[in-house]
Amino acid sequence: MSDWFTIDRIDADTYIISEYRHWEETHSYLLNGSERSLLIDTGLGICNISEEVKKLTDKPVIAVATHIHWDHIGGHKYYPDFYAHEAELDWLSGGFPLSIDTIRAMVVDHCDLPDGYDVNTYKLFQGTPTRILHDHDSIDIGGRVIEVLHTPGHLCFWEKERGYLFTGDLVYKDTLLAYYPSTDPVAYLVSLEKVAALPVKRVFPRHHTLDIQPEILARMRNAFSQIKAEGKLHHGSGTFDYGDWAVWL
Repeated sequence: MSDWFTIDRIDADTYIISEYRHWEETHSYLLNGSERSLLIDTGLGICNISEEVKKLTDKPVIAVATHIHWDHIGGHKYYPDFYAHEAELDWLSGGFPLSIDTIRAMVVDHCDLPDGYDVNTYKLFQGTPTRILHDHDSIDIGGRVIEVLHTPGHLCFWEKERGYLFTGDLVYKDTLLAYYPSTDPVAYLVSLEKVAALPVKRVFPRHHTLDIQPEILARMRNAFSQIKAEGKLHHGSGTFDYGDWAVWL
């Protein structure tokens, strides 16, 4: 599908590959180094993201994911050289908590699918990573070094030299869905404290608008801190709306 992906250029060797026909408007990021390229999140897997990537780099591609959900690892099937965090190995080897029927239903409900697409062919990626990542590990792609930040439940990727922070589902504008049993609201605050302390110049989220500024990191941290001070930083306390973003606990 020629109209499935939208490409935006961040700088001379960094690109955004978006899939706007998902209800949360998903974004993957291609970072080109002198030796290798790094693809942060590989999309929905409905159309072939590797065909777009080939237009943007001739280097070997390493795939990583900010977390192991279907909308983040759909294109991993095109990249046998992929890295994953140690906490995600179970989900990559059959332990994902949702059935394939449930995931296929989400694909139908959450996407404006291409004409003729057979959702019954959709599969959840499973595999063994070529490298297991840990907090503060570095990924060197030649002239560019990206640091892995474990923000429990997710990974963020930090490129200090350029001030780029790739936040995955940790930070974006819209309603953050933190009510899942696998999401720890207190750990969420710790993660926000971690990223808000960085000298970030640009924030690149996984979902929704790309018009997002680094100041949102401190605002989110402060909001979570206030929720904690009020004794409400726990599941079931409701939705807290801050205008351009909200959190559902």
